[in-house]
Amino acid sequence: MNPRISRFQIHDELTAPEGSVPVLRGALSAAGQLPNFLGVLAGSPAALRAYARFRSELRNGHLDAGTQARIAIAVAQHHGSEPGLRLHTRAARSAGMGLDEVARAREFASGDRRQDALLRYLGALLDGPDGPPVHLHEEAREAGWSDEQLLEAIAYVALETFTALVNVAGEVPVDGSEEESRSLRAA
Repeated sequence: MNPRISRFQIHDELTAPEGSVPVLRGALSAAGQLPNFLGVLAGSPAALRAYARFRSELRNGHLDAGTQARIAIAVAQHHGSEPGLRLHTRAARSAGMGLDEVARAREFASGDRRQDALLRYLGALLDGPDGPPVHLHEEAREAGWSDEQLLEAIAYVALETFTALVNVAGEVPVDGSEEESRSLRAA
């Protein structure tokens, strides 16, 4: 089986356009290893900076890590983003989420009533052009989600959708997989 090769160049500090380098250095110092998605996104400094700002603002929001992980898993599954699905599943498992809850999240569901109401609402948002039915919005609010949290959840869906679309359009390899263009550059 041939390893997947990204349609976009996967940049690092040495190959990225100058405008992307400061963001990449920040990502490297925070994570230790540059995810393939960020390496691809570095090909557009404006897109990379916009992504970094959007993600940074959402980190300061009111959704806990478990909620963010469930949303990210569901969106990656919805768009068929294998790199996103693997990354978010690993993060969720490291944070203590069980395999059954990860499997439910892939289907916009949860064993927790409050999380389930939010995920069903967000799944309906992605599924149809008319948006989620009013009853799902009301169920999410009745489950304890504030308007602020619902708006942040929608923003998180948008961010993870963008990530998934780049991964899918670029056929970005899963982090840690052998990727020919990196191997050739290292040779």
